[in-house]
Amino acid sequence: MTVDVLILCTGNRCRSQMAEGWLRTFAGDRLSIASAGLSPSEVHPVAAAVMAEVGIDLSGHTSKHLDTFADVDVDTVVTVCDSAAEACPTFPSATRVIHRSFEDPDRPDLPFDEQVAVMRSARDEIASWARAFVEDLVEGQDT
Repeated sequence: MTVDVLILCTGNRCRSQMAEGWLRTFAGDRLSIASAGLSPSEVHPVAAAVMAEVGIDLSGHTSKHLDTFADVDVDTVVTVCDSAAEACPTFPSATRVIHRSFEDPDRPDLPFDEQVAVMRSARDEIASWARAFVEDLVEGQDT
């Protein structure tokens, strides 16, 4: 098995799941995309809900431990939080390791409507990054 892009985060709950959804949307079948976490839990329901608002279905996604990919050839590793960047294991096949930290949108301390607003903001920031990432990685190779 080969994965073109593996996105890592602490819990594989919000940021990495949204990044996986956006990258799959922008790359289509041109890239194999997966995500995992250092301490996976579950896909955050608010993350799934705000992604559904823009037509991206995360209902089939599950949180996976990065060990799932220990024996997988990975071309590009992207860490989307600082703790994942610090603890990121070495993937011998990876030709690129990229760190792009996004603020954690999992804010249970906030009232629900504010939690949704924070998650939407993260969704939109990740979308902008993902679009540019795919353009650089895939479309740059097409020319």
